[in-house]
Amino acid sequence: MAQVDTVETEQAGTDHRHTGAGTWRAGVRRAIRAGSRPGPWKRGLVLAASALLLGLLMLLHAEIPNRIGNLGSLVETFLPWFGLFVPVLLAAALWRRSASAVAALLLPVVVWLNLFGGLLGDKSQAGGDLTLASHNVGADNPDPIGTARDLAASGADVLALEELAEQVRGTYERELAKTYPYHTVQGTVGLWSRLPLSDTRPVDIKTDAGPLGESKPAEVKMHYNRALRTTVATGQGPLAVYVAHLGSVRVNPRAGFWTAHRDRGAQALAEAVAAERNERVVLLGDLNGTEDDRALAGITSRLRSVQDEAGDGFGFSWPATFPMARIDQILVRGVKPESSWVLPATGSDHLPVAAGISW
Repeated sequence: MAQVDTVETEQAGTDHRHTGAGTWRAGVRRAIRAGSRPGPWKRGLVLAASALLLGLLMLLHAEIPNRIGNLGSLVETFLPWFGLFVPVLLAAALWRRSASAVAALLLPVVVWLNLFGGLLGDKSQAGGDLTLASHNVGADNPDPIGTARDLAASGADVLALEELAEQVRGTYERELAKTYPYHTVQGTVGLWSRLPLSDTRPVDIKTDAGPLGESKPAEVKMHYNRALRTTVATGQGPLAVYVAHLGSVRVNPRAGFWTAHRDRGAQALAEAVAAERNERVVLLGDLNGTEDDRALAGITSRLRSVQDEAGDGFGFSWPATFPMARIDQILVRGVKPESSWVLPATGSDHLPVAAGISW
């Protein structure tokens, strides 16, 4: 009797396995038949075309011309956000049961991951010989005292400030004096440091253009100077530090994405960095452009982004209420990025950014 029960149990197990395998094979056959029917591949062709265009736009963004309203730079400014169209198109493709649209979505997914997949993880490491921070404090900041105190408590060894209005310059100097014994202000940009500074000078980033601008006296230009260069004396040797606030950009119906002042300044700043003889260089500032923007190629081809190499996520810094782009940059050469992060909001419309570096 026990032998009969054993045989029946083994037979039942065999039947169950056969049934499970048969169900699985039947499901595969149904999926193959469904996929091979012309209907799912003919439905949603517009969605499929949209997915392919999205992928090609991200893949070939550098080929989009700037001749008409600087369209290429505008696309590159918000390039990561184009990935949001993927789930929208996927939902529409599934609703339409369109196999062609789902297959076409592989292109934008692969392109986006190739461009920005490396920013999805946390690449930061503990430690670092020097902590850097940069903040566009905002000319209309309603709380400069609170902003200065927050920055002093950030732990930064070297702190760059941009958009320093003349009427609040003294406020920042007073509030930061205890933490930073060394500082320099050149026009609307400044640098505060725990370490000595030397060889400080303004950097001409062509804020004025044409003969009229060139004829202005230096003391007049200094009031609205937007870049400086100095040397920070570290225990491992001199570190050349640039602070810059490139010209603003605007979007309007007539000019499109207007970037003339920013682009002219970026070219001048790139030339200054290219001429820098110090092997160790840091650039801190509001560049009014993302690293993907071709207008900054002269800079980003010579300096590396700490956020790309040692950050957590995209590190968006503007606007502070809902950050959509990283236009506040910390770029380096000759040093090792260890970490990069975004500091809490202040009274400015930008978020402060910080980084740790080592030698």
